[in-house]
Amino acid sequence: MPAHKPEECDLLVTKAIASGDLDAAVELYEPNASFVVPPGELVTGLAAIREVLQSFIAAGATFELDSVTAVPNGDGSMAVTRAEGSATSPGPDGNPVTTSFHSVEVVRKQPDGTWLFVIDDPSGAGLG
Repeated sequence: MPAHKPEECDLLVTKAIASGDLDAAVELYEPNASFVVPPGELVTGLAAIREVLQSFIAAGATFELDSVTAVPNGDGSMAVTRAEGSATSPGPDGNPVTTSFHSVEVVRKQPDGTWLFVIDDPSGAGLG
């Protein structure tokens, strides 16, 4: 399930995580992509990103996206995307815990016309 527009990266990765499809989620990242893991740690590469996404799946996370926007660069080869919404997963007591997020990502257009994440910061908090 490739992304054919920049904003589809956010839509597809949340759908893949919610459905437990780790391979589909990881396929949305470039081989040397970076992922910001709270509290401000950066992991790079598909193996590390796979571990992070697996933890989201293991937590039983579901997502509600309120908006996804994209701002392309001048030649349309890259874009900054932003998603706003919430993630819900079972808490330690079994009751659902919902957290709002305002993610920021950089995505790049691939030679085949699809889009992949280059940098993914799901909390939008950055490294600092």
